[in-house]
Amino acid sequence: MTTAQPDVTFSVLDVIPERYAVSPTLLAHLAVAYPGDEPIHAIALRCQIRIQPLRRGYSDAEAVGLLELFGPRERWASTQQSFPWQHAITLVPGFTGKTQATLPLPCTYDLEVAAAKYFHALRGGTIPLQFLFSGTIFGSGEQALQVRPVSWNCEDHYDMPVAVWRDLIALHYPNSGWVRLSHASIAALREFKSRNGLLDLDDVIRALMHATRRPVP
Repeated sequence: MTTAQPDVTFSVLDVIPERYAVSPTLLAHLAVAYPGDEPIHAIALRCQIRIQPLRRGYSDAEAVGLLELFGPRERWASTQQSFPWQHAITLVPGFTGKTQATLPLPCTYDLEVAAAKYFHALRGGTIPLQFLFSGTIFGSGEQALQVRPVSWNCEDHYDMPVAVWRDLIALHYPNSGWVRLSHASIAALREFKSRNGLLDLDDVIRALMHATRRPVP
């Protein structure tokens, strides 16, 4: 009778900005542990990262920013459900007992993406994340290489400081941001800029907001 092998476990140690990446990327540092005696040759690790908004509270100012995502505060009990942020992959090198691994998390500042809307609305505190791990473990059997899946219930929770996200965005978009527009809208804005002798698209937006008598910060 074959003895069941113990599970490999994963826990999130921290999440930090990757300061030398070409595009915005966070790095999740993982502690990986295997209580068995035999070596693990490698793990092809996959991870779904989800946001769990009900795990924290929100100020009135944050509630305004979250209106588009969750509606008014009185509806949050039914609308503030866990939602996916992204899927990530990494290869954990061989080890015996325990090791650490790095999971890259590519990020976007596109405010049409639900996760970016959520992050942008937060003024402080933490971002409640859930890491759901899966993948393939390559280990040693009695006579040959043994391949088995990561346990289906392998997960961890991590509260990432909002400051980490803000530091990442400031690193790649200092004192600025961007919004997604159609090619036609961009062409119209550039034409308005040229026709009115404006210096940049910031001036275009300010002029258009002033024309509608909206206060410009």
